[in-house]
Order: sequence, then C-alpha cells, then structure tokens
Amino acid sequence: MATFVMLANFTEQGIRNVKDTVKRAEAFKETAKAAGVTVKEVYWTLGQYDVIVTAEAKDETAVTALGLTLAKAGNVSTQTLRAFGPGEMAEILGKVK
Repeated sequence: MATFVMLANFTEQGIRNVKDTVKRAEAFKETAKAAGVTVKEVYWTLGQYDVIVTAEAKDETAVTALGLTLAKAGNVSTQTLRAFGPGEMAEILGKVK
C-alpha cells in the first residue's frame, strides 16, 4: 500500500459549516473506505492548512478519485502528496546512479 498525505483548507462553505467538520471527517472515512483508501489519521491544524489526513491506498488512482469526490462536496480544497517510508526511500536510493 502506498502512503499519502492530504493537506486541506476550508472553503467559504466549509468554514460556514465548521461545526460539522468532525461529522464530515467521519463520513469522509466511510467514503474513503468504499473507494479502497484507508484513512489512518485526521488532524485539525494551526498554520497554513486547516486539516491534514494520512491515508493508504493501492495506487494514485484511488486516492485521486477520493480527492475529487471530497472537492466536489465543496467544503475543502486539497493538495495530495505521495509519502515514502524509510524502506521505500532506501529502495529508491538504491536506484540512484
């Protein structure tokens, strides 16, 4: 499974309905599960991003479809990053010439 980090910011709609954010996060986890993505953690943060999600998925296609589904709801805008653990990074570095 590949690891992904999703960085999210509330839209105007999302901040207007911010009191529902925890409920929306739970619904997001269910949507993710149905899409073949396992949400590991959801954090609400201070600073540049309002929410950070860590997730695992078989491939980029599954997590991209999930991100588009999330964006379509209109409460957040997201940026998704592929993350590499130590073992994966060691394998990558082994291929560096």
